[in-house]
Parts: sequence; C-alpha cells; structure tokens
Amino acid sequence: MTRVGNGVERLFKGVTGEAGSGRTPVLCDGAMGTMLYARGVFINRCYDELNVSQPELVRAIHAEYLQAGAEVVETNTFGANRFRLEHYGLRDKVREINLAGVKLARECVEQIREKQASDAYVAGAMGPLGVRLEPLGKVGLDEARAAFGEQVRALVEGGPGVGADLLVIETMTSLGEAEQAILAAKSEAPGVPVIVMMTVDEEGNCLDGASAETAAVKLTEWGADAVGCNCSAGPATVLSVIERMRAVTEVPLAAMPNAGIPRAVEGRTLYLTSPEYMASFARKFVKAGVTFVGGCCGTTPSYTRAMKSALRAVEVQGVGGRGEGVEGEGLRPAEVFGSVQPAPLAERSKIGAMIAAGDFCTMVEIVPPKGIDCTKEVEGAKQLHRLGVDAINVPDSPRASARMSAQSLCVQIQQQVGIETVLHYTCRDRNVLSIQSDLLGASSIGLKNVLCLTGDPPKLGNYPDATAVFDVDAIGLVNIVRNLNHGLDIGKNSIGESTGFTIAVAANPGVGDIEQEIRRFAYKVEAGAEYAITQPVFDLRLLEDFLKRIESFRIPVIAGIWPLTSLRNAEFMKNDLRVSMPDEIMARMAGAGSPEAARAEGVKIAQEMLLQARPMVQGAQVSAPFGKYGAAAEVLGFVTSGVA
Repeated sequence: MTRVGNGVERLFKGVTGEAGSGRTPVLCDGAMGTMLYARGVFINRCYDELNVSQPELVRAIHAEYLQAGAEVVETNTFGANRFRLEHYGLRDKVREINLAGVKLARECVEQIREKQASDAYVAGAMGPLGVRLEPLGKVGLDEARAAFGEQVRALVEGGPGVGADLLVIETMTSLGEAEQAILAAKSEAPGVPVIVMMTVDEEGNCLDGASAETAAVKLTEWGADAVGCNCSAGPATVLSVIERMRAVTEVPLAAMPNAGIPRAVEGRTLYLTSPEYMASFARKFVKAGVTFVGGCCGTTPSYTRAMKSALRAVEVQGVGGRGEGVEGEGLRPAEVFGSVQPAPLAERSKIGAMIAAGDFCTMVEIVPPKGIDCTKEVEGAKQLHRLGVDAINVPDSPRASARMSAQSLCVQIQQQVGIETVLHYTCRDRNVLSIQSDLLGASSIGLKNVLCLTGDPPKLGNYPDATAVFDVDAIGLVNIVRNLNHGLDIGKNSIGESTGFTIAVAANPGVGDIEQEIRRFAYKVEAGAEYAITQPVFDLRLLEDFLKRIESFRIPVIAGIWPLTSLRNAEFMKNDLRVSMPDEIMARMAGAGSPEAARAEGVKIAQEMLLQARPMVQGAQVSAPFGKYGAAAEVLGFVTSGVA
C-alpha cells in the first residue's frame, strides 16, 4: 500500500498473524438512506443527487455519525454510477455528484479533527450497478468496469486529503460484478485501500450462490485490501459469514450488518433490532477477527454510539482472537438508550427481587376463563396465596383459544388477592403498535412481570381461519419491552419513564430441534431476557442437557412442572403437544387403577420432578390442568412448607 495522506495506512495494519492480532477495531458509520428517509426524503428521490441539491442535509448526517464516534464516514454515493443515475436522467452527473459527496464528507471530517483532535476518514461508497452483467444480462464486463472506473476517478479526484481516503465497495450480490469493481479501483486509484463486502442470504451464501469461503478467497486474490459482509439478514447472519471468511483469508475483515430483518408496519419499514443488541455483536465481530465494524440499513447514530461503547470495552479488556458464543453478561451502556434507565431487577417486583437474590421462586399457572366470570380463578389464586406461592402465571389465550384477556385476569387477581402476577404476552394477535399500547397500559395499572412469547398459530385453536399477525416474534418482543424499560417507543422516541417490567422468556428443553432452540434462546438473552420459564419437564436428562448447553449465556431458569391427571392426559401431552414423555412415566400412569389413583400418581410424579430439578433451577412453575388448583397446591406444598 503506497498511498500516503491522513494516516489511512494505520487502518490496515496487522494483516498477518492470528486473526484479530495487531489490529485496532475501526468504527464505521451507519445507514445514510435510513437517515434521509427519516428526514422526509421519499424513496422515489435520487438520494445521491442530494449531495448537490440539499448538501446541508447530507452534511448534517455525516456530522451526527462523527459525533457518535464513527472513525470512517462513507460518502453519499452508493448509487452514483452511470446506470443507476440514468433512471433519474442524471447519467451525465456522475462526476459532479461523486465530487460533491466527497466534499461534504471531507468538510465534516476536517471539522471533527479540529474540534476533537481525533482522526477520521472519508470512504468513497460504491454499490452495485443495478443492471445484469453478461452472460445473464446485456451489460458487458468491460462496460461494468468502465462504469465503476468513472465513479472511482471522481471519488479519489484531488488526491490525498481531498479525495476519498479509501474505497468501500459494498452490498455486492455477485462475485463477477465485485471483480469488475475491484479491477476498476486498482486501475484508476492505485494505492488507495479497497474494502469489498458481499451481501448474503439467510444461509450465509452470496446471492449468486457462491459460498462465504469462496467469496473471501476470490476477493483476496483480486486485490481487495479488506473483505467482509454487509447488509444481509442482520448481525447474527453476518457473524457466521465472518467466521467462515476468517478461516480462509488473512486480510482484514469488515462487518456492517442491517439492524435485523425489516418489518413493514403501516406502510413504513421498521428495523426492530435494538442498538444494544447490535453493540453486543460489535464485540463478537472483533473477537471473530473483524477490523472494520459498522452498520447498514436501519442503523442510525444511536447504533454507532452503542457500538463505540462496546469497542471501548473490548479495548479495555484486551479482547482479541477467534470468535466465541453468545456472552451472558451482555453490554448495557447507559448511552445506548439515553438518560432513562430502569430500576435494578431487584427493585422492579417481588419476582425480580427473588430472582436477583437467588431465592427459589414458586409460581402456579391459572388459565383465564372462556367467559366473563373469573370467580373460580380468583378463588384458586387466594388458595395458592395462602399456601405461600410467590406468583400467579396467566397464559394469553393458550393454544389459540378465545378466552378472557390475560391482562384483565392479572389485574383482578392482583387487586382482589394481593399476589403478584406474571403476564403471558404473545405476538400472534397484535401488530407492533398494539403491542406497545398494551404494554404501556399494563405498566400503568401495576403489572410488572411479562413473559414474552411468539404464540401458538391459530390453526391449533378453535378458529383455524383466524388471521395471525406476527409482526415480530418473541425475540423482537423482548427488544420492544427492553426499549420500553429504557423509556423508548418502537421508533426510539422518548416516552418519558421506564415501564419497569421484569422480562421473562420461554424455553423448551424437550423440543425436537434442540440446536434451533438453543440459538433462539441465545438471541432472547442478547435481546434482554432476564429469566426463563420452561415448558413442562418430565425427563430430567433433557433439562440437564439444556442447562449445560446454555452455560455461556445462562440466565435464571424456572422449571415448568405439570401434574398429570390421567393416562389420556399423558398421551395428549406426548402425542399432541410433542412433550418428551419417558416410557416409565407412561407406564406409571397406565398402571393407576382409578381416576383418583391416576391423579395421585400424577401429583407424585410432579413432586419427584420438582425435587430432582430444584438444585438445578431458580424456581418452579406448576400448571393447574383443567383448573385443578388443588393438584398444583399439593405439588408445591412440600416446598412452601419447607419439607424439601
């Protein structure tokens, strides 16, 4: 690398040795298009042309990213090539638009240097041409290279300190097109460092079918000074791609993911991955050997600020080397969410206090009635409260059945019984606006514990033709609740105060695809889950295996216990609900000679499960099948009475 000026060479030092060694992480900025759209620029506009017609708008966005801690800002020139500009009648404005883009970014970089005496760099951004190349399209490879070359010349015009310090070729869908961009960059701007990033599908492969490994090898061979992945399906996918690339190349790596998968809500595209979640992956990227860390679609200066804090923590801890799994402690910098911080877990509710203190917590599940009379449920809660049960869990229309709202029953139980409740809340029936409204209302009337669930699909219930919503799943719901706890709505706008919820999630140790369950559980923890409640456990070996698998990101786990009522109940659990049921338990239930004996055997089995599980978990949730609160009371009786 022979180019001099602005010290850009330091960004690419340490290109040999173990992954990540000798390289200081470099923080790049986030999305430009997202910021322009948020400021009212419609998507039918040519965003690149704003460099000329609305320079102050573009300049202000660059300044925000630099103030948030970005060391590299990309020019607003992603689509400023002759083919894309032709759609807007601007084919002859390639040089003018690119020069203007570099000038705006350079002005902001020089200002930050003067004010803060810190280095920052201008990266000339180049995206795909937006046309098909031969042999699939009409545009020849020589034409493609010429188009990229035209843009490169404009981006670096003026040389060091005037033109772009480096080039970023990003969101490339085809290796063939990426090759032409690299060749153009190396030909027209020799010595200028070039970062090349592919975008991938959910399987981690390039959109032309090439593997991540093939992409890394080829891009390196063609002369890229750094390679990586941007955009795509979010940070988790990008991390897996980076790990695969690290194994086959020694050049620096770059990771700049979207803020998750976008969701269309009321005609708007929203990214629900939180800044803190992205920040946690910034640490993982560095551990995986990444040098250049930034964001793509959906990310804003708040994400940059969060990632800056994460990278500071990495530097302080001296972290480097190969990647590793999800970390349990998480990163919770105050600046991620602004000045509003939730109270410590121990101060939010009785359940939160018990979990924080490591006390064994007992809960019983009470299902809402199908009508409007909840006398039986309230009386059951009173009975359980007298026995010393710590909280009542209230499901949200389980198995997609139409019942009294869980929120209504929670309020009535708390008001009439004085026992704390855990509100089950599913995504199935609500869009993101309704979710936010419900949770704000729940907090305002004194509900403090939320179990975040995706929800059973309607086809399982009595109304299979009902429409499910699923704007988000349980992971996205955890993010929403966590934001509300930090005083922010789904648009990251202040709501003034923290909702103060404790955040619980579900786990199923006995599910068939345990690897997928573990991955999703890890994402829930990253999103902000504070404790977990499992599905009913009948096989302690599965629970032990699950707990072992989550050791690196362990949060308190409350075991689900279900007192069986009959052999038919056991068969239903095993065959319909796909709950792992050992043959020994089936045999014991089959051997019961009468309904009374079967009920007693079910309680005994549940007590044995609880006794064996207790040393491994932080609590127990006992179900009351068919409203048999007495059975739940019997299961917990020996715990609450101090017998166990």
